Amino acid sequence: MPENKIINYVHHNEDVFVREDLKGKHREFCLCHRNCDYFGECEIAKELFELCKRHNLVTPVWECPDYDED
Repeated sequence: MPENKIINYVHHNEDVFVREDLKGKHREFCLCHRNCDYFGECEIAKELFELCKRHNLVTPVWECPDYDED
């Protein structure tokens, strides 16, 4: 299996590190970005986004008890 190189880049004016093969792909995996009807008003998503901004993180959501898609 090929090694997944870790790269450094500037995200929102801060230096961050990411696996090169995953850079920019969080929306492909995140339930919040997969047509969840609650996304705009979801307290979980709001809290998680605030945590991400505070610590310069990107955290795709793989599981959620409130996901709903029509």
